[in-house]
Formats: sequence, structure tokens, C-alpha cells
Amino acid sequence: MIRRRAHALALAATTALITGMGTPTPRPTLSPTATPTPTATQSDGTLQILTYRGYAEYGGVNPKVNWVGSFEKETGCRIARLDTVQTAEQLADQVTRRPYDVITAGPVLAADLIAAKQVQPIDSAKVSDYKDLAERFRDLTTVSGKVYGVPYLWAYQEFVYDSAKVRGGGVEQAFSSSRAALKDTPLTIADAALAGGSVKEPYELSEAELGEAMALLERNKDRTYWQNPIDLVKGFATGKLDYAQVTPYYRLLLQQAGIPVKTIAAPRTTGWADSWMLGANVPDTTCAYRWLNWVTAANAQRDAAAWAGMAPANSKACKGRARTMCETYGVGDSKRLDRVTFAVRPPGDCRAEDGECTDYLVWAERWGKLLK
Repeated sequence: MIRRRAHALALAATTALITGMGTPTPRPTLSPTATPTPTATQSDGTLQILTYRGYAEYGGVNPKVNWVGSFEKETGCRIARLDTVQTAEQLADQVTRRPYDVITAGPVLAADLIAAKQVQPIDSAKVSDYKDLAERFRDLTTVSGKVYGVPYLWAYQEFVYDSAKVRGGGVEQAFSSSRAALKDTPLTIADAALAGGSVKEPYELSEAELGEAMALLERNKDRTYWQNPIDLVKGFATGKLDYAQVTPYYRLLLQQAGIPVKTIAAPRTTGWADSWMLGANVPDTTCAYRWLNWVTAANAQRDAAAWAGMAPANSKACKGRARTMCETYGVGDSKRLDRVTFAVRPPGDCRAEDGECTDYLVWAERWGKLLK
């Protein structure tokens, strides 16, 4: 039975890759039209891009995943370098290695880049479809009235259980089980804080609130922490997992593979949005703004959402290939999205209900100790 289920999951994952809804190309990738790589500060009509796998694909002969090639053809700008990574940690490491013209960043890296002045403000008037992007995501990278990011893709977390093996329970039960998989990121601490039921702002935790969240996480140190979604597939396929923290897309993928996973009902959850940012040392931003215009348009966000299994920030992308993702995440459903707290970098300069907020560096330190 396990073998049949594993085969079904492998088949589903393979199908997802072929149709553009799975783990995309390896890193780093380089546009076939590229000439020897210039620096990001040269004004020669080229771009150097750092992003996640699946966010900007050069599919060669496959037109379904070749939207970078279309950008070059239509704008006259060339992609000199296209580096892709899989995790936020890899992205944060890679951005220190060389300058880039445009970068995608999640909540933690975006805040760090802004604070370090490694990115420059964006003139939103030069981004033609900027007003079509959801306001809640635009606000995440607007600091002191200055726009630093162009929202691209977003997702939120949910907890699922194998209904053939367990009866579900609450989110706290998923944290307590040794047969559970949690996402390997310090931001999962916010989900643990919400599971306790008393926290209002999951990213603004006092030392006491952080301690309570960590106590819940420390109840069981035998659980799985996943970075690659294939670990989820294997875990449920082989019967090692009863619970998992996933996005709705991965829940859908598991269900399509024949695993009877169901979502644990929860009043609140967490999410995140990734945005495109403009490197600080780009004297001629012509091609960079052409790229920002490209990735805010419905067509590009439609391709990216369908391929990456996330939701587009531009709701006009919710047609054709992206329709399933938009329905899965509830784009435009304010009732569903009002229960999502979208991540920010946990600040140390705010006031929680019973003390000063703990900084993200403290979260990262506590998370590292948890995983040892």
C-alpha cells in the first residue's frame, strides 16, 4: 500500500514539474543570450537578477516557462546573469557575494536590505501596474513614505493532517506530535505563538511570549523540519508524517496524489509576500524599471504564480493558468485573508504587551538552538 501511495506521489510531483507547478530549475541559471558578465553598475542594457527558483524562468525551447526570453525580446534588455536559489537563507547569503540590479526578497531580507541601504527607493510612478498590486502587500515594503519593493507572489501557512491516520485536533497538537513536519525558518516561531491562543501580534513577541512559543516547539525535538517540499511528499508517502505545516498549494498537491490530508481549522495563521527590489548601486535604472514593469504586469505574474504554486499580487493575473492558484489562496476573498497576519521582520524597537519586543536575531538564535 505504501509503495502504491509513494508511486502516486512521485507521479504527481513529476507531473507538477512538467506543467510548471513544482520545484523549478537548479541554481544558478544563466540566460543563453548572455555575454561575459558585467558588473551591476555598468550601463550596457543588461540586467543581473537574483531570485527564487520558479520566479523568473528561462525555459529554452519550452515556451511555457520562457518568460525571461520574452522580456529580452520585447524590451531590448538582456539578462546577463540570472541566479536562482531555493531558500531565504541562500538568498541572504548570495546577495552579499556580488551586486545585483534587481532582487526578490521576503520580509526579513527586505527589511535588512533597506536598513543596510543595499537597495534604493523605487519611483512607483515609473511602474505602470503598481496600483493594480494589492495595497496590503505594497505597505509591507513602504518605509517612511518611500517605496522599496514591488510585490510579486505571496502565500500563507496552514496545518494539515492525514485523516486516514489521525483525527486532526488543533494546531497545538500538530506542534506537539513527533510525526509532524514544520517549515525550517525562525518565522515558524510566530505560528507557535499563535497556536498558544493569547498573542495578538505574532511578529512582535516579548521575551515572555517568545519563551512560551519556544516551550511549545521544544515539547518534541524528534519532529521533521523541512526546506525542500519533496520531504513532505516522502514523509506522507512512507507514513512517517501525520501532520505538516504547508501552503495551500502543497496541500492540494498531496490531495491530488491520493493522500487524504485535511486542513486543521484555525482562527488565525501567518503568511508572507515576496517583492522585487532595486539594487542601491544602479546608476542607469532603465532596464531595471523595465523589469519591474514586466513583473508587475498580469501576464508575468500569471506565469510565475502557476509555476511557483503561489498567489499573484496583481489580481488581474487570476485567469488561465493562474486561476487555480488564485482560487486555492482566496485572492480577493477578504474574509479569508483577514485571518492571515503577513510577516514582517520581528523588530526589537517596539513594545509588546508585557515588555520590549524581541529582535529577529534573537529568534534566529533560539531557532538554531532548537534544531541542534
